[in-house]
Parts: sequence; structure tokens; C-alpha cells
Amino acid sequence: ASCGVDVQIWDPQRSDPVHTLTWGSESVSCVRFNPAERQLIASTASDRSVVLHDLRSATALRKLVMQKRSNRVCWNPMEAFNFVVANEDHNLYTFDMRRMESALCVHQDHVSAVLDVDFSPTGREFVTGSYDRTVRIFPYNAGHSREVYHGKRMQRIWSVLFSGDSKWVLSASDDFNIRLWKARASEGVKPRLPREQKQHEYQEKLKERFKDTAEVRRIARHRHLPKAVLKAARLKGVIKASKRRKEDNVRRHSKPGAVPHVAERKKGIVKVLT
Repeated sequence: ASCGVDVQIWDPQRSDPVHTLTWGSESVSCVRFNPAERQLIASTASDRSVVLHDLRSATALRKLVMQKRSNRVCWNPMEAFNFVVANEDHNLYTFDMRRMESALCVHQDHVSAVLDVDFSPTGREFVTGSYDRTVRIFPYNAGHSREVYHGKRMQRIWSVLFSGDSKWVLSASDDFNIRLWKARASEGVKPRLPREQKQHEYQEKLKERFKDTAEVRRIARHRHLPKAVLKAARLKGVIKASKRRKEDNVRRHSKPGAVPHVAERKKGIVKVLT
């Protein structure tokens, strides 16, 4: 499949497209096949939309319009109905294609536009690249990243990719470099001896047992961030708290029900067309 003004489906043996799919958008920036259901594709367009197409009938199924433009879309390889969208509002949204009126999860941590996303072959996590010059790994059902990678010379991240064995992450940035990262930063590269494997399993059991202890939780969550990203994250937190306080004040001085509460999972969605 290729994208431009329309989404075009090609046969390698033919010089003309098999299908041409469109739904009123100026240009399409990304198109992805569903790895579990090959007849379904998802695309993102410049009109802030995410469109689902069915190749069996060569028609569009649903169109999701968001508050800001989506840069990339990626299907979960293990859950055929779910996909994640990388958005310009610094967040990623996981949707179920059957119920797109609300996101399943909002993934927050980036402080600038998210430019690319790719799922692990296990379907349990995905990697993201952002304009804020960081690479993050998110669990598929968690709102915050478990790992963050950055470099002193690394610039904006335009493309990220998981390896086939889900042990490595590749990133391509504006400084003309492709970097290779470990998916688990604390794990070694060489094979473990039997006694080392037993010790590793024992340590993992200890972490799991005492994960709710304040000190263990603090150590597990701590990640070093560049100064610019840390300052932007703090400023973003102040702005969000200010908006929340303003909404509470308006709601307190308005007629009951005039200013409804809107869930975070629905704030980024404008409408869903069928």
C-alpha cells in the first residue's frame, strides 16, 4: 500500500493500483496493514483524521477526527481490533476499532509531538519517537513509559522500529544516524550462565514482591532526563494544573450541569463518522 492524495493498494505483478481508497482528505501521511487481519488497513491524514478501510469491499469503515493531527498509526499484532495513534498533542491514544468514541488508554510522557510508533512483536509494548529528541517504550496498557532513551547529540526522532525478537529498538534521527538500543536497558547482551540466570530470576522475584514499597517504587520509576525535557515536563504540568483549576472554578460558579466533566480519553476526539 502507498499513500499520497489517496491510499492505493498495489499488486507487485501489475503496474496499476488494484484499489484506490479515499475519504475527503487533502493528503494521507501514513498507511498500515493489520498484521492479524490482512484485509484491514488504517491511515492518518492531514485533516486530523484516522480512517479504517476494508479491502474486501474496497470501502472505508469508519473515520475518527481528532483535535490535532495524527502522524502515525500502528496495529497491535496480538490484538487485531486495537491500534495506537501518535498525535501532535504530545500523547498517544490506543483505540478499539469497534468503539472509537473513547480511547482505551492515553499514553502521556512526551513533551513534544510524537512522530512515530511501532509495536513489539509480542504486542505487550510499543516504542515511540518524538520531536523532543527522546525514544520511549510504553506498556500497551499503561499511561506512562517504562523506559526512556536519549543522547547528547541525538536530534528529532523521525522513525523507530522494534526488532523481530523484541530485544532491540532502532531509531533514526535528524542527525543522519541510526541508533540501536536495548529494549531492556538493565539487561546484558551476552548469554547468562546457569547460576547467573538463577540469580537474575531471584532478583526479579524480589522486585515483584516488594514493588509496592515506596523506596523500590521510587527507584523503579526514576529515569534521567535531559534538562530541556525536564523543564518542559514541569512547565507542562503547571499548565495542565492551571487549566484544571480554571475549569473547576468555572464549574463551581456555573449552573449545575452547564460545564460537564469530560474524561481524558475523550478530550482529544472531535467526532466519529461511519
